Amino acid sequence: MARLKILQCMAGAVYGGAETAFVEMCLALHEAGQHIEVATRPHATRVSRLEQSGIRVHPLRFGGAIDLHTPLRLRRIITDFQPDIVQTWMSRAARKVSRWNPRKGISPYLVISRLGGYYKLKNFTSTDYFITNTGDIRRFLTDQGVAENCVTHIDNFTEADAPAGALKRSELDTPEDAPLLLALGRLHTSKAFDTLLRALQDVPGTWLWIAGEGPERNVLHRLTAELGLLERVRFPGWRDDRADLFQAADVCVVPSRQEPFGNVVIQAWAHRIPLITSTAKGPVQYVRDGEDSLVVGVDDVKGFSKAINRLLADRKLQAKLVEQGFRRYTQGFTREQCVANYLHFYHQCLARTSHRATGPSPDP
Repeated sequence: MARLKILQCMAGAVYGGAETAFVEMCLALHEAGQHIEVATRPHATRVSRLEQSGIRVHPLRFGGAIDLHTPLRLRRIITDFQPDIVQTWMSRAARKVSRWNPRKGISPYLVISRLGGYYKLKNFTSTDYFITNTGDIRRFLTDQGVAENCVTHIDNFTEADAPAGALKRSELDTPEDAPLLLALGRLHTSKAFDTLLRALQDVPGTWLWIAGEGPERNVLHRLTAELGLLERVRFPGWRDDRADLFQAADVCVVPSRQEPFGNVVIQAWAHRIPLITSTAKGPVQYVRDGEDSLVVGVDDVKGFSKAINRLLADRKLQAKLVEQGFRRYTQGFTREQCVANYLHFYHQCLARTSHRATGPSPDP
């Protein structure tokens, strides 16, 4: 396949699963030999990681409706870079990118929007093609009139990073011999960490790490105190040493209320740790209860308590979930598979829309 020039665009928060997936996808495509440039907000950690890998980054504001500077800068970046593809992530970046127009004197390009949630199509009037990270989001788009051949489903990927071994439980004031649960994600109501805290009350002698940052940090701290769990719960903040976190813990729990995909699920599989997840729309599309995870209803406090106690007491079940989960990871969620699927779709779209001027797009 010919080498492509791809401009990746994302506004994004400082921390988050989508933001992490964005960076990892940019790095994966770059390392696969594609010519990648990035337009994103100037969040130091994200920009530094991309630039250290040799990717040129254009820091942009990606503000609201009155932000006229970002669309103008994007137009200049596109003119200078002359990409084959401009890929947007989530809705804000999509609103700032213009569809190719021959009258503007810019080399032809396609706009491909990657969706990890159920966004309003009015935000994607410049989009030619779509990539979704679940089959349900793909159905969401086609149900609203997006042509079947204009949208594809490509799963997220993760990597089974080798733990550095630098993280000790003692650093987070956690006993070495205590059962330890791990939850990761943005501290937001959608992640339902409050449900997990309430469930922990009926799991005596077990510690919990909730790694992440977000608007619910103070609320969760207060709830932890109200439930009398301060001794057994730790909030280590947003961490980049995921492999060390997984290695230190005994069980990973994903209690989300709303989760379009659920990156932590495949991360747990890749790092060979037994998993408990909720029936949130994303995970329930691909987990298998009793095979590669235990599945509990959303906000079912007693159900989570029961599942945690059951799993901690059954080493054979733990081993089964780990074995089957790792198999699921290797069969569909590796970097190599994801990159190959992206490149296949890119080239398919470019071949189909040879003129790249009036590519398919949903009605607003």
